[in-house]
Amino acid sequence: MSRRGWALFLTMSVIWGIPYLLIKVAVDEVSPVVVVFARCLVGAAILLPWTIAKGQLRPALRHWRALLLFTVLEMAAPWLLLSYAEQSLSSSLTGLLVATVPFVAALAARLSGADERLTPVRLLGMGIGVVGIAALLGLDVGGAQLLPIVAVALTVIGYATGPMVISHSLPEVPGVAASSIALFVTAVAYAPFAVPRLGQVGDASGSALLSLVGLGAICTALALALFFSLIREVGPQRALVITFVNPAVAVLLGVLLLDEPFTLGIAVGLPLVLVGCVLATRRSRSRTAPDQHAAGDVAVSPAP
Repeated sequence: MSRRGWALFLTMSVIWGIPYLLIKVAVDEVSPVVVVFARCLVGAAILLPWTIAKGQLRPALRHWRALLLFTVLEMAAPWLLLSYAEQSLSSSLTGLLVATVPFVAALAARLSGADERLTPVRLLGMGIGVVGIAALLGLDVGGAQLLPIVAVALTVIGYATGPMVISHSLPEVPGVAASSIALFVTAVAYAPFAVPRLGQVGDASGSALLSLVGLGAICTALALALFFSLIREVGPQRALVITFVNPAVAVLLGVLLLDEPFTLGIAVGLPLVLVGCVLATRRSRSRTAPDQHAAGDVAVSPAP
């Protein structure tokens, strides 16, 4: 990759490893609904004017049905589920569980007939990933945390299938335009539930307020803009590799800044899940031509 490509790659690897830490800090003082509303409001306030200025809003809205489905799968449901889950789960464990998105995406693509056959290497990767998930759940998760785990599982499904909507139904809609509309729609949908609780924001500490602003401005608006620049620079397949680095960043930040334990489950599950995801998403040489989607804003990875 070029120096610009490496700079974007490293920046995105860090930025999308941070949200789990910020969500954990925020939900200690404000409700999950307020977290999602604030994040989307800040993100939309930055990206939507950009979309309008480029004249991309009206063309994108012609595909409102697909955009609405993308919004539910990629933002409206997952971000609330993640915020709910992190009221009980550590940011480290949450980030590592979400790292299984490429694994689930590969399986979903195969089941939908949108991907190539499952080679022995990819099957091996899926098997390793399952072992890693089993290690995480068996060593770190108790029965009392069943609902948060289910919430993360639903998040993973949404993140894995949301980009398929963009690729199949919205190929001509720029990624930033689709994301800005999704952010605005999500903020509007959550407003009736979040506005009556905005008093929580006034009572929140400085760290919680900074977490909310950081989620919207850095981990959403800036991250999405940089991510689609990364896709144009290096192509979607190389850009997807950041998904394998994010959980390591999430674990490191949780351990260092939140004093979360580095458990046996994480020690065993982290390398297994990451290796499994790399192998499970490996594509044949014929399907990875250098110019495949290189110029397009294809959403191949979610904003956590």
